[in-house]
Amino acid sequence: MSAKIIKGMPIAEEIRKEIIAETEKLKEKGLTPKLAVILVGGDPASKWYAKSKIKVGDKVGVKVELTEMPEDTPEEEVIKFIEKLNNDKDTHGILVELPLPKHIAKEKVMNAILPVKDVDGVTAVNRGYIFGGQEHLALIPATPLSCIELMVRSGIDLVGKRVALIGRGDTVGRPLASLLITRHATITVCHTRTKDMPSITRQAEIIVAAAGRKGLVTKDMVSPGTVVIDAGINEVTKEDGTTTIVGDVEFDEVKEVASAITPVPGGVGSLTTSIIMQNVLKAMKLQGLY
Repeated sequence: MSAKIIKGMPIAEEIRKEIIAETEKLKEKGLTPKLAVILVGGDPASKWYAKSKIKVGDKVGVKVELTEMPEDTPEEEVIKFIEKLNNDKDTHGILVELPLPKHIAKEKVMNAILPVKDVDGVTAVNRGYIFGGQEHLALIPATPLSCIELMVRSGIDLVGKRVALIGRGDTVGRPLASLLITRHATITVCHTRTKDMPSITRQAEIIVAAAGRKGLVTKDMVSPGTVVIDAGINEVTKEDGTTTIVGDVEFDEVKEVASAITPVPGGVGSLTTSIIMQNVLKAMKLQGLY
């Protein structure tokens, strides 16, 4: 029996409807949610992500303002601009597209963002709230929260479930581990140094792959009936020279044993921009605006 395919777009649409309902109420009060996006340099993928935020923002009633800076912009100038946005009461969310040029220290720039405007959940303050189980005070990174929303809105119960989380990175693995613990899942975090990973994943009722390694999760690692959430993004060059995106899971073989599985593309990634818009509204609440 083939797995149920959990597609991200229907859930993203559900979230967008909720955002629209909220932004309409805010507009009646004279408030227009606004997200400032900063892009330093001309990375094509970052440019595409920034433009997609503008499109989604238009659909849900969030104004997205993109500021593009040249590749050679000094670090101090980027930080100065962030501080200006921190002090602008009409800007409710700030997001810096990654990667940044090599001469700019990522941590320094990220931590310059006011935590209550940090819609990407990258500051040490927001991470501290997440790790401390104080999600109500935190702005949570989009990809880990997308994994949770996909499962919860698809009716997958996390309470007491054995979860194998593959990946311990700052952006997905670590925050996701905390989100799962808060939801009473029993988690094992696997990574590149884990010995005999298949023996752990075969015991899991849910596997979340977030390591950024193509083909990492194979059929022999998955017990029948397991839920598999693929949060990996890997660019692969095909024989004809074109590129495509694949996840960390060998989708075609794993779907034969899993009870439910997310595709890449079309799964976790479909939700992230909507989650960022949701975070803009949460940021406004944390700023005491409503």
